[in-house]
Amino acid sequence: MTETFRITAVDLVIFVAFVVAVVTVGLLKSRHEKSSEDYFLAGRGLHWWFIGFSLIAANISTEQFVGMSGNAASHVGVAIASYEWMAAITLVVVAFAFLPYFLRAGIFTMPEFLEYRYNAAARTIMAVATIFIYMLLLGAVTYSGALTISSLAGQAGYPMSLATGALVIGLIAMLYVTAGGLKACAWADLIQGSALILGGGVIMWFAFKKLGMATEAASVVSAETGAVVVQTLSPDAGALERFMDLNRTRLNMFLPATDNVLPWTALLLGLWIPNFYYWGLNQYITQRTLGSASLAQGQKGIVFAAFMKLLIPFVIVIPGIIAFNLYSDHMRLEARADTAISLARYLKANPATKFVETAVAPAEDRIAAWPKDRYLIALYPDAKAMAAVKTLHPNVLPLTQDAFDKISVAPHTIFTTDDRSWRAVNEALAAEIDAFNAQVSAAAKAAGQLTSAEKLIAFKYDTALAQLLGRVLPQGVGLVGFVLAALLGAVVSSLAAMLNAASTIFAMDVYKKFLAPGAEQKRVVTVGRVAVVGFSVIAVLVAPQLGNPKISHSIFTIIQESQGFISPGILAVFVFGLVVRRGPPICGVVGLVTNIIAYGALKLAVPQLQFLNRMAVCFGLCLAVMALITALRPLPQPVEFRQNTAIALESSRPALVAGIIVVLLTLLLYVIFSPLGVAR
Repeated sequence: MTETFRITAVDLVIFVAFVVAVVTVGLLKSRHEKSSEDYFLAGRGLHWWFIGFSLIAANISTEQFVGMSGNAASHVGVAIASYEWMAAITLVVVAFAFLPYFLRAGIFTMPEFLEYRYNAAARTIMAVATIFIYMLLLGAVTYSGALTISSLAGQAGYPMSLATGALVIGLIAMLYVTAGGLKACAWADLIQGSALILGGGVIMWFAFKKLGMATEAASVVSAETGAVVVQTLSPDAGALERFMDLNRTRLNMFLPATDNVLPWTALLLGLWIPNFYYWGLNQYITQRTLGSASLAQGQKGIVFAAFMKLLIPFVIVIPGIIAFNLYSDHMRLEARADTAISLARYLKANPATKFVETAVAPAEDRIAAWPKDRYLIALYPDAKAMAAVKTLHPNVLPLTQDAFDKISVAPHTIFTTDDRSWRAVNEALAAEIDAFNAQVSAAAKAAGQLTSAEKLIAFKYDTALAQLLGRVLPQGVGLVGFVLAALLGAVVSSLAAMLNAASTIFAMDVYKKFLAPGAEQKRVVTVGRVAVVGFSVIAVLVAPQLGNPKISHSIFTIIQESQGFISPGILAVFVFGLVVRRGPPICGVVGLVTNIIAYGALKLAVPQLQFLNRMAVCFGLCLAVMALITALRPLPQPVEFRQNTAIALESSRPALVAGIIVVLLTLLLYVIFSPLGVAR
């Protein structure tokens, strides 16, 4: 499989035309946004089709196309679809249980609702914590888009750094958000939301076509052991039959309880927490629903988005699985740069290792004959000399001499193998590392010190999308340009949503609340625009740093785990405040602070506790603490939610019926992709 990826003139024309059209439409449709309500909430005039497409476009980005397809390429398989299918049920609940309260309150931001229910201190804590998390999320979304751009540019023969890709993405998003606010985002999302679903469908179609035409063996990863097996393809089997034969064990939504990515236990409670936080309480998502023309329009739009969520795994997860079947060798080669640094640290920490050694500019015949059960770190005088070596071997890891010399190892460093495929590929080395880690852990415990972790990975799973774009799409007809434009639009749409949300929280919950309470609306809008520029700069600067393999081997995991510092506490505080009307104002403050402290403490004290289960523990703890406070100091009278808006608040019965159908379809999918389902 040696396809050569090319970006043709036709691709470039389509790509540029799409980007220009999206930015132009967004700007033209939002030329008169003067007031705070116009700029931040599109004048509270969004109809259901805008809301539905905007929710999907704001959510689906290269976080999913890169991170989720990357997780699907690993042992996780179709189980990662739970983030989408459980979201469908969550959205239906949000439409009828949360949205009526938020629209009745007439709020601009989710932190503002905490002042409406609790007090100003709770609002401030949520606002500040959310802004800090958004800084990471802005960088993460920008990084995932820049990673795709740089990978594809490299395949096409035009090397591009992560920093350059991040700059391009940040500038495009900043341009129309600064000028037009939420209405510009909504119009851009209408185009980009349609294009990204269509683009994902195109990728899936050609991925299946390539699998059906393949004549070589394909790779399979075991969901039980993580072992990678090369399986010969049946010449008489069609694409779907081949897919089922290769991946039957990965078409299972319920992974073992010990799985480090998505154990089945997380489906009971842990995964519901980020889902309800994200879809019901996360500013950059809820800002679309807060701009609804009426409650009925908001509910219809949310249920429409819920139905579309059922389709997303078929255009993201399934292609990711096929990418590993066809291109696992390429994914392993893509991981060599990360593996070189990690194993160099291991060599320096454990010079007695029998499986890792170095050599200065080894000859090509030595590289070609290098055994598969050991690693060779090949040292070169500079990057130019290293790039000149064309021979590829997954266990020969190129590194410059200067980079190797600068590598240091922190005291009490252990080397984790969260990537189970890595352990399966290198069982003997994995056993040696386990023994080394045991010694280091014992020494750290005796010294009263904590250990630090260095991750070892075998495959760069997050390149699954880039492998498909570069190797399965027909070239020279404009499809590559269209799909690239749709993907860039997806990441720009999500980044724009976050920029708009972060600037809204800063302008309304920080600037107008504390710095200039009497500021006129025009000045608040100006501050919001300046904030967009500032947050864009942060996104561009943070993005390249997230490519460090010490952080995580999956950008999707980075995004989901980091939000645990706020999501369980925020969800607990909101739910408690809506249900327990006699909870005193102090509950809002204590609930938020309890989660931040408990989540961080559990991460340090019990690192083996999977982060979704960690969220569940923190959520329960926050509820218990607030319940205890309420039992000791209940309000004399229950809180009443006053109506502070002029929009219609009549609920939509057709939306409720459609929502029930969506929930039933979601449950059916879980039955199909279960150990007893027809997918078996």
